[in-house]
Amino acid sequence: MSAVQIIAEAGVNHDGELDRALALVDEAAKAGADIVKFQAFRSRDLVADNTPTAAYQKENTGLGEQRVMLERLELSLDQLAKLASHCRTRDIEFLCTAFDPAMIAALVEMGMRRIKVASGELNNLPALEHVAATGLPVLLSTGMATLEEVRLAVETLRQNGAGDITLLHCTSLYPAPMESVNLRAMQTLRDSFNVAVGYSDHTLGDHVAVAAVALGASVIEKHLTLERSLPGPDHAASLEPAEFAAMSARLRATALALGDGVKAPSAAELEVAAVARKSWHAAADLEAGAVLAAGDVCLKRPATGLSAAQSPIGQRLKVARAADEPIREADITAAERSA
Repeated sequence: MSAVQIIAEAGVNHDGELDRALALVDEAAKAGADIVKFQAFRSRDLVADNTPTAAYQKENTGLGEQRVMLERLELSLDQLAKLASHCRTRDIEFLCTAFDPAMIAALVEMGMRRIKVASGELNNLPALEHVAATGLPVLLSTGMATLEEVRLAVETLRQNGAGDITLLHCTSLYPAPMESVNLRAMQTLRDSFNVAVGYSDHTLGDHVAVAAVALGASVIEKHLTLERSLPGPDHAASLEPAEFAAMSARLRATALALGDGVKAPSAAELEVAAVARKSWHAAADLEAGAVLAAGDVCLKRPATGLSAAQSPIGQRLKVARAADEPIREADITAAERSA
């Protein structure tokens, strides 16, 4: 049976406030997510002086310099440890994208069970080597990447010890326009690298995420916010808690509906088939010993007699049958041929 793992991307939607981050854990758990994910970085180590913000970041925050924006969104390792502890109390998995490989060991010590690599780090081969060396499962987002760049990243991970790799198709626009989504590329990733695939969704609404599950996504990552009107960079492309809960239900239902791919009736369908399909019945009162002609029998519901796929015509009736009674396989025998 198909299943989907749902990641609530809290990201930096806490706006640097621990209480808001803790509330995001609560809402992710209530909304049915399996994992809640944050981001770990040191602004000064991540961004050079005077690096501009992306267009969507500037539009959403009013800030033109990346470091200024990110400094307001940092969480310390102590704060992340409190989030990890709170995740355990809420029975939801803690995950954190580390933009500094040196932070990974501390996050694993907090209980992180897998590594998430952001799209912007896909071509950071030294970081990928460090990630692979942990031996933990890897989720690798592929926004902004060509197929060859993904190939090099996957090879680097595999050559350095990563065995469990899931590639997340992604469009690194916030929000991502429909014409930029290209969901079929997710299947290309699966077929090209023989890995599990998922989808990191930055579109508005949840219907693209549902479509991704229908196309085979085993992981869906979607931004969660307490309030979309907040001024941080990612709130505008995020779902509020009630919306996230509705999406989770649709994703689970879609995954369940995919089934196992075997074409066979369910047990409940067999009950329906008994009354919806036809079988052979007596068209009139018939005596035992009669050799059945075309006018003696007819096809009617229910399917309690000989299957419509088998014809009793030309067979001898062993027992009498009243009109409309089913004619069963045990009721007929081959008629003797005349010499």
